[in-house]
Amino acid sequence: MRAQRERRFRIVANEATPAIGAYLRRRIYPLSPSDVDDLVEEVLIIAWRRLDDIPTGAEVPWLIGVARNVLRNAHRKFRRGQDVTSHVSRPHHDSSAEDNVIADEGVRDALESLSEDDRDVILLHAWDGRSAAEIGVILGLSTNAAAVRLSRAQERFRQNFASVSID
Repeated sequence: MRAQRERRFRIVANEATPAIGAYLRRRIYPLSPSDVDDLVEEVLIIAWRRLDDIPTGAEVPWLIGVARNVLRNAHRKFRRGQDVTSHVSRPHHDSSAEDNVIADEGVRDALESLSEDDRDVILLHAWDGRSAAEIGVILGLSTNAAAVRLSRAQERFRQNFASVSID
């Protein structure tokens, strides 16, 4: 039984690790890029503990959902640390992944004007190439709810882009 569990974990980890790493690398800012490996490791530890909860056929989206939560926790921890040390000095950070990837100021402004949830859904679809069904698994929604959320987020993005392009 243990050998079978280890075999399934290896298969899931080998399949999901590149996608998890890519997801985290694109969203790591303001954390250091060197933190990606630690976060991937944390996701895989959770995968091992919850291996029986991982839905068959949706392993990668489920683990990206875990990575999303792990990254949010890391960002919260970072912000708490920044709040404590903000009176000492302002740290210098390289530009964000959005700044590096998106050269068009209008696109950047339109993305920044979205809520964090809308931006996350759009980037999961556009950057990570995830379908509505996979986004549903990542966010813990039904496929239909994820498709509606994606459609509405895309419409808000288009409206925001149109308004920033006019200005």
